Amino acid sequence: MLKNLFSDPQSEVFTSLPKPPLILPEEGEELDIELEEDFIKANERLASINRRMLDRRGVKAVDFMGSIGSGKTSLLERLVDLLKDRYRIGVIAGDTTTDIDASRIARHGVSSVQVNTGKECHLDALLVRRALKKLLGKKVDLIFIENVGNLICPADFPVGAHKRVVVVSVTEGEYVIVKKRDIFLAANVAVINKIDLADAMGVDPAKLAQDARKANPAIKAVLTSAKFNQGIEELARALELI
Repeated sequence: MLKNLFSDPQSEVFTSLPKPPLILPEEGEELDIELEEDFIKANERLASINRRMLDRRGVKAVDFMGSIGSGKTSLLERLVDLLKDRYRIGVIAGDTTTDIDASRIARHGVSSVQVNTGKECHLDALLVRRALKKLLGKKVDLIFIENVGNLICPADFPVGAHKRVVVVSVTEGEYVIVKKRDIFLAANVAVINKIDLADAMGVDPAKLAQDARKANPAIKAVLTSAKFNQGIEELARALELI
């Protein structure tokens, strides 16, 4: 995906990207590192451009990260129902395949765009930019971005959102946050979801929230059950949407 930044003439960072250095085959490992650094820097620049585009239009954007099955889509459905009378909402649903998530969101009466990444484990600023252009034409003023289900890759690839959320569930075990600490450093809000299953799983949601705050003292931690509509208003307040 980000390699498209080197070849897509429509990209606003195309002309300023450095060309990868020529390196001998036996130095291939060094080449991989330098290319990765170029991709990350290019993505950060394009994310900044996305943010400016949103700001010019007065649109708020929130990036939801989290592992597969943590409940990101269910949380978004609840948030949409809570907020759709206050905002004109659009949703970008990222996934490797299918349009299941975008279709679920659309049933709640808001605009949605599905972005399929194939084998890639995260959205990037270029993919999101293309989706944003579709949504901004619909006069939205709040955009939720559901990233691909993963607790590692999305951390290094901001997409231009004003806030980033990490969603984990009690079903992922008591060590999920301490083992995946880095993504919480990149987030503003941590959501501990599926608290209705905490007793069955033998996991303490308050301890998970504590782990999130220990990883990132600036983070806000919210306990939710999307199934039973618990904690959704608290999440909206943590995102400064109500």
